[in-house]
Amino acid sequence: MEMLRINGSDREFPGGLPQTLTELLDQLGINQATVAAEIDGKIVERGKFANTQLSNNQTVELVRFVGGG
Repeated sequence: MEMLRINGSDREFPGGLPQTLTELLDQLGINQATVAAEIDGKIVERGKFANTQLSNNQTVELVRFVGGG
């Protein structure tokens, strides 16, 4: 079973891992314009989300920006 650790929780992908960070965000329903991403401890620039390949057992941290005052 393929899996990613997302924000500290293991998530399995029975149908196969999303190919890219953009595909993962789409599956999770997250707008990539509102998130910062880190994979295995390295920050990924937003412009590189679509070209960032994912692999089994990677650690992904996603931080969402929330507006407010």
